[in-house]
Amino acid sequence: MRFGPAGYPSEGKTPEGSLRYTKELGLNALEVEFVRGARITQERAKAIGEAAKGLDIRLSCHAPYFVSFNSEEQETREKSIGWVMDTVHAAHALGAYIIVIHAASYGKSPGTALGSVVEGLTKCKDLMDDEGIKDVILGVETMGKKGQFGTLKEIAEVMDSVDGVRPVLDVAHVHARDVGCLRTKEDMKRLIDEFFPLCGEIAHLHISCIKYGERGEISHLPLSAKDPDMQLLAEVLENSKQDCTFICESPMIAKDAVVFRDMFPEYRRT
Repeated sequence: MRFGPAGYPSEGKTPEGSLRYTKELGLNALEVEFVRGARITQERAKAIGEAAKGLDIRLSCHAPYFVSFNSEEQETREKSIGWVMDTVHAAHALGAYIIVIHAASYGKSPGTALGSVVEGLTKCKDLMDDEGIKDVILGVETMGKKGQFGTLKEIAEVMDSVDGVRPVLDVAHVHARDVGCLRTKEDMKRLIDEFFPLCGEIAHLHISCIKYGERGEISHLPLSAKDPDMQLLAEVLENSKQDCTFICESPMIAKDAVVFRDMFPEYRRT
């Protein structure tokens, strides 16, 4: 199991400094946040990737928030393919194994969302195949708002049609979408039992607590909020042999990554 922050911790000042700071905390994963665009040269990405490799930090990337394969605007759908591919190219240069995608909102056409996501990701995968990029997984994130595409069931349906797609399980998003559904260890176990058969060699998870309302997600919260209680997840996974990457999206990305890691006695630093 690997644990790390969503983004470069500010204490590090630079990407390389943030990687060193992450390692000093005893963490060994980091998600590079391209949420406002994958604006990085191949040379710079390769340098950061080499630094991460030298520190044994597993990298992932988050694609731009403005990806929207079910947009009513055809131009936005086409641009979404470009935004995903920009992230794929950055991830490939970084040596990151997965990119995380917010695939779509239902908008005024919820019935077209699945087909639109399949169409968009199929085009991305075809481009990746044409370019010989085989080391980057297209990760579709479980989403926290009821108006967004992204339940595990929906992602599984995308996987039926598009090779190279895996789910990214945002535990807090699932909790918020179903208005506080993860209350017990049994609730967490049911979620993991649904997720693990889909996740592939490495299970990629986002962790945090969350504020929510009737429409789902409002904002992420620190793990101290215990809504959901991430200790329950740690207890479910304590004896698991599944390789997992846990990326912390709480407001305290590095501190809470350590807090969650230390919920596992096997990984706690002495």
